Amino acid sequence: MAAANSSDSSIPSTPPLSSSKENVTPIGSKLAELNESRSELLGRIQGLKQDLQSWRSKLDTQVKVYHDELSELKKSLNTEVDQLRSEFQDLRTTLQQQQEDVTTSLRSLGLQDVSGEKKEAQDTEEPNVSTKVDEAKEAES
Repeated sequence: MAAANSSDSSIPSTPPLSSSKENVTPIGSKLAELNESRSELLGRIQGLKQDLQSWRSKLDTQVKVYHDELSELKKSLNTEVDQLRSEFQDLRTTLQQQQEDVTTSLRSLGLQDVSGEKKEAQDTEEPNVSTKVDEAKEAES
């Protein structure tokens, strides 16, 4: 280890002044460059933040406009649907009234009863037919 101590003593502990100035100058310029880069980056970041805020604001405005338009369309659609329902109800009522009027007119002309008379005639004929069949069976026995 003594040999190691002798070699350490040959290396000076502080560099000479001229090399120290050379090292300080590049460090100072590097620091100035870094500070300038930092300022530039901070400016760009600030610009991007402003752009983002502007974009968000425009987007929020656009969303509000679309929301308002959709609300108006929904109201309009609901109004039209209600109007159609009312018109269909009126149409239904009109058709029912017309049907009742036609039925009343047919009754007054006696045409409605014709179909009813045919049915009654069929109902009255069936017992007669069955009675005739019963009479025929009795005659055979």
